[in-house]
Amino acid sequence: MAEAPKWYDAYPKPRNTNPKAVSAKELLALFQAGATAGVDFLLIDLRRVDHEGGTIRGSINLPAQSLYPSLPVLLKICQSLPHVQQVVWYCGSSKGRGSRAAGWFSDLLEDHGINNIKSVILSGGITGWVQNGPDFVNLTEEYDERAW
Repeated sequence: MAEAPKWYDAYPKPRNTNPKAVSAKELLALFQAGATAGVDFLLIDLRRVDHEGGTIRGSINLPAQSLYPSLPVLLKICQSLPHVQQVVWYCGSSKGRGSRAAGWFSDLLEDHGINNIKSVILSGGITGWVQNGPDFVNLTEEYDERAW
């Protein structure tokens, strides 16, 4: 029996298969320096059914399974926000959905000749984020330790 197609098989493979990453500590440093998600950078939680346990403060939830057709609109939103210089993507680990989304958005930026916005993943995803301790958990909305 053939393996069922994956949700992402309906879309092109990202050309950028190894997007740059920011560590949880680097993202925490942005928050501590006064940067605000949604103003200074975009933080996108790609989880759908596994959204339990909380989300990083200021994240918007754009499930990976329905993301690809929305990328041009997301690009317009980024361009309308004068301070946004990076989009940080994450899922549970940032190894599947996170890397794929960051790659797709990076490809779109490249296709439009946009080099003042970066598309990066959160290294370790939300799992790595909450495992870093209280400073990180305190920036996790609706945190539920039972999920971790």
